[in-house]
Amino acid sequence: MKKIKIICLLILLPFGLKAQERQNNFEIAKSLDIYNSLLRELNLNYVDEINPGELNEAAIKAMLDGLDPYTVFIPESDIENAKFMTTGEYGGIGALIQYDGEFTRISEPYYGWPAQKAGLIAGDVILEVNGVDCKKKNTQQVSELLKGQPGTEVTLKLKRLGEEKPIEKTLKREKVKIDNIPYYAVFDNGVAYLSLSGFTRDAAREMKEKFLEMRKERELKGFVLDLRGNGGGLMNEAVDIVNLFIPKGKPVVSMKGKTASSNSLHATNNEPVDLELPLVILVDGNSASASEIVAGAIQDYDRGVVIGQRTFGKGLVQNILPLSYNTQLKVTVAHYYIPSGRCIQEIDYSHKKDTVQPKNDTLGKAFSTIHGRTVYEGHGITPDVKVKRDPYATATAYLYGKNFIFDYANKFFSEHKSIAPAESFKIDEATYQDFMKFVKEKGFTYTTESEKAVEKLKKAAKEEGYLEQIKPQIEQLERDLAADKANDLQKNRKDIEELLVSEIVSRYYFQTGRIVAALQNDPDLERAFEILLDTNGKDEYHTILSK
Repeated sequence: MKKIKIICLLILLPFGLKAQERQNNFEIAKSLDIYNSLLRELNLNYVDEINPGELNEAAIKAMLDGLDPYTVFIPESDIENAKFMTTGEYGGIGALIQYDGEFTRISEPYYGWPAQKAGLIAGDVILEVNGVDCKKKNTQQVSELLKGQPGTEVTLKLKRLGEEKPIEKTLKREKVKIDNIPYYAVFDNGVAYLSLSGFTRDAAREMKEKFLEMRKERELKGFVLDLRGNGGGLMNEAVDIVNLFIPKGKPVVSMKGKTASSNSLHATNNEPVDLELPLVILVDGNSASASEIVAGAIQDYDRGVVIGQRTFGKGLVQNILPLSYNTQLKVTVAHYYIPSGRCIQEIDYSHKKDTVQPKNDTLGKAFSTIHGRTVYEGHGITPDVKVKRDPYATATAYLYGKNFIFDYANKFFSEHKSIAPAESFKIDEATYQDFMKFVKEKGFTYTTESEKAVEKLKKAAKEEGYLEQIKPQIEQLERDLAADKANDLQKNRKDIEELLVSEIVSRYYFQTGRIVAALQNDPDLERAFEILLDTNGKDEYHTILSK
């Protein structure tokens, strides 16, 4: 009897799916007809002139907002930006820009590209691009003006610190390619290090070349792959990077979606370059997607130790589909699963209302690595070794977020022709005193969470009639908080100095210098050295991987 029921179910299933498909098709046709009627009547009857194109984009955005943040409509004007995400290439001047509330300015020129070669520096305010006034234009609008066909010229009118009159620079656009690998080196202790910033085209080939170069240079005691801040990219590049350290023919990631084309298994296709060298992967909360495939696969195969902070948790796969009029749809087509079988997606967007809570350490479903270690699903990749990173104090966050540190670095650069090498540059006492004077003159102020709490207390006390009774105590508390706040720049000096070093060094040594400076006082890297070199005599590397 059970067999008959199963057969009946299998027979009825296709009919059920067909019926659902017919119902969906009817709903789509009905919705399109309603939408066309609505837009037509608006155009005919609305009191003012409408812009159908803008209304259409707003309608599309509202529709997609109900899905997940990675499913987006790409208008024709953004096609080049979409291409940049996969190739790392675009036609332009090669510089990061930021909006300061009135104008957009250069925040960091890329070394070796037109902006840097033409002498543009961080802090240059972009007044005009090819005669177009850039006041109140945001970064996207200015970026569109700066980008163009390689070989074409673009003229910028700039305001520079220390220059009374605007200066003009004419640059020839190039096909700019952002490096997947901004820095790699073998440290004196024999540990090789490579920072991977993206997974655009050829990332795996480039990484293989750099790794073999370092291994040829000297005998290595370990390898650190730094994926911190790496938001991902091409999945095939992630698979090929895993393949550098995992044997041929091993599953790395599988995709499971609605359509047959969305279901696939991606395995290693090549012979590895190294199966024995101790390996560490550094991750943080901004390591996402392809970064999580690499870290998760290395963890699942017990091939290396993952160190840092829990990763972002993006286990969704997107495809870019062509639409009419040269527009595109980037659409989530599948979840991906790493070798142990776990999906690392943090939020279930199919039940958004239940899952908009912040990240927590609640354990999901348990899975096993190849050696039997327990790992968990649903919260990104949890490192084998967690390194605690305390958040910046309010004062430090304000100094950074409100560009006081950025602006002081520009001032410092205008006053100093050179500095010590990136690995040895420090903030001395005179420089820090000058910085404190600078922020004071700039009117640096901020409101602490304690001050906000006191204001809430005063408001509640006034409403309940207690304010006059407790007024002396509140005033004393305000004085104490003010005295403590006045000392914040000294109390948080260590963190502030680290940010100053990073920003100042980048003015002289660009992206590479920023990385080198950050590595000088890096608790994640120091922990990696301890484990790879067994400096504490505990053989942690093998102990961790055999738990």
